[in-house]
Amino acid sequence: MVIRLKTLSKIIICLIFLGCIVLLVKGGFDWYQKTAYPREYSQYVEKYAREYQVDEDLIYAVIKTESGFDPKAVSVNDAKGLMQITKDTFDWISGKLGYKDKQHDDLFDPETGIEYGTFFLSYLLNEFQEPEVALAAYHAGRGITNKWLQDPEYSPDGKVLEKIPYQDTAHYVKKAMKHYEIYQKQ
Repeated sequence: MVIRLKTLSKIIICLIFLGCIVLLVKGGFDWYQKTAYPREYSQYVEKYAREYQVDEDLIYAVIKTESGFDPKAVSVNDAKGLMQITKDTFDWISGKLGYKDKQHDDLFDPETGIEYGTFFLSYLLNEFQEPEVALAAYHAGRGITNKWLQDPEYSPDGKVLEKIPYQDTAHYVKKAMKHYEIYQKQ
């Protein structure tokens, strides 16, 4: 009888221990998701997502992919801010929005960066319809993306890109879409 009680006690202790591990792993995963995929600057993301009719999760995915949520980020191409807008794109967006007093360095302000990036995403989504194609245009440019869509080697229907010839753009789109899917599951 003593042996059976000891065995039963060990089984109960093991079950309790396993239950604690499961709770820690699940809680740890949730913590990881919230840490690795933050929703910083939510007041601006929500505001401009509504204004320009863009999915908040896509905006967060672009911010994570472009700058890792660093508002002072600058790329090798001198793209600036959370959503990494180049000077030429900044000037084009400023014209579309009717802003005459803004400077490229204003993109370091999170609200300005999110407004510009979200407006640009909205414009590209309206033009290209498919998120993957809009992201390709966000990264490589509208002109080159339109050329890819006209080439049957890359697009069978002129709407979807089955192949992206620029390796860095293909990697960017894949990474941004992965982030987008994760944000959608949160």
